[in-house]
Amino acid sequence: MLHDTTHAQTDTTIIRGFDSLSADDIPLVGGKNASLGEMIGALKETGIRVPDGFATTADAYWRFLEANDLSETKAYRALGTAYDTKAVDVAVRSSATAEDLPEASFAGQQESYLDVRGENAVLSACKRCFASLFTDRALDYRKKQGFDHLEVALSIGIQKMVRADKSGVLFTIDTETGFPDTTVINAAYGLGESVVKGLVNPDQYTVYTPFVDEETLTPILEKTKGDQDQKIVSTGEGGTATVPTTAAEQDGVVLSDEEILRLARWGQAIEAHYDRPMDVEWARDCDSGDLFVVQARPETVQSQQAAGTLRTFRLTEEGDRLVTGLGIGKSIVSGPSRVLDSAEEGERFEDGDILVTEMTDPDWGPLLERAGGVVTDRGGRTSHAAIVSRELGIPAVIGSETATEVLRDDQSVTLSCPDGDEGHVYDGRLDFETDEIDLEVLPDTDTRIMLNLASPAAALDWWRLPVEGVGLARMEYIINNIIKVHPMALVAFDEVDDKGAQRRIEELTRDYDDNAEYFVDHLSRGIATIAAAQRPHPVIVRLSDFKTNEYADLIGGRGFEPHEANPMLGWRGAS
Repeated sequence: MLHDTTHAQTDTTIIRGFDSLSADDIPLVGGKNASLGEMIGALKETGIRVPDGFATTADAYWRFLEANDLSETKAYRALGTAYDTKAVDVAVRSSATAEDLPEASFAGQQESYLDVRGENAVLSACKRCFASLFTDRALDYRKKQGFDHLEVALSIGIQKMVRADKSGVLFTIDTETGFPDTTVINAAYGLGESVVKGLVNPDQYTVYTPFVDEETLTPILEKTKGDQDQKIVSTGEGGTATVPTTAAEQDGVVLSDEEILRLARWGQAIEAHYDRPMDVEWARDCDSGDLFVVQARPETVQSQQAAGTLRTFRLTEEGDRLVTGLGIGKSIVSGPSRVLDSAEEGERFEDGDILVTEMTDPDWGPLLERAGGVVTDRGGRTSHAAIVSRELGIPAVIGSETATEVLRDDQSVTLSCPDGDEGHVYDGRLDFETDEIDLEVLPDTDTRIMLNLASPAAALDWWRLPVEGVGLARMEYIINNIIKVHPMALVAFDEVDDKGAQRRIEELTRDYDDNAEYFVDHLSRGIATIAAAQRPHPVIVRLSDFKTNEYADLIGGRGFEPHEANPMLGWRGAS
């Protein structure tokens, strides 16, 4: 339940409670804080929970430049009274008056501090937030975006800290294709900094939102488990620490289906209120189990794309694949790889290099602006590297796990991201071609035009085309590339003699009590994704038509298939 609190406001030009703010107050408290106030005031009836707090105003910033002020301590005491504690733990977040606008994300340009406790600590964090407006990266970013340094002020949000055991980010639009009818959720254990900073490869869930309010349906199109060996937690004494995740956390998925759908519904309510796609940060309280929204801002990339043009990229030669990760952007680029441990090694970086590093934070901003592409070991689709790469329009391969080990410095590589969810790095400079389709000038036809598709991820790439559905969706791709396991190896697991195959099957099915459900879930989600991309038009699915040698190539398949001299005319032709 939200706290209905009236904050002490002895000087309303200096301190404003979140409950007194709205979207009209961006010039006063910045986009981040104005959005929190707007959600508290306008979306309470939807059940969306937002932790209470207050904001210093732009007026406070200008006055701070002239003399220190202690109004923050009065409001902090009032917030502590509201939560029945003297030293309430809070998050102290910067909110520039030019931040979180639809045109520019300002991702991580100003500092924020978590689990701050005590009046002196809050005042110190506020001063450091003010100072972060003048770091090299912040000055450089505003210059590139065309903002006058002397016209941008900084508000600070002081918000009751959510003791998060789970947290993450959701987008109410597909971040890579702009498909509007999905919500993409990233989730990790502990505080959300691990997701935003790319410290871990988070879980990813995709929900088909037109059916999200149907109580009899579970419209989850994707559940991809991440790789999370660490998490950021509150120390309980003011401050945070990075600790290993438990074995149970590493084995399980972060969110339940009910939590996934609740977040998707909240995302839709927020998007409907703001009338634009949104980027939302959320957290789950470890004590109560309640979910909270801690930040909401406009999505800044796909929502700004021109709707009438579709640009495609395609490799025209093959090469040795070196690493694979999440593909960001739909383009291809070649260049020398530059493997860096930190942004301080930037003197070795040249324009157009492919940046290869463990992960990025805002200190990498000037290098990212010069990069031809980005490859990281860690991170997900909502990490800093992914968000900035989208904004800059450069391809990125995120969360590859091994890029800094496999790629050599100054190695010629090709970074390719046009096919589905994955991005790949190939050895050498490979040839590719591009094509730009002007959807506005495509002719009308008397013939019904339908697509041939196999990949569920690629289906979302083509949602803008003026077609009338899918004429052929091949089931084999889903079984080969997503399920990967022979169906008999799932239902008769004890009959699989290959120990290596057994280990791979156990790894793939570890979240399932019944292996058959693994097959059904992944097949149904794959077909549903293709159907979702073309709804309300029909999708014609061809049932699988494997030959015995193709079945044998699936994990655990060799023991269940005969050897045939001519698989084209054997079991396949008779069954």
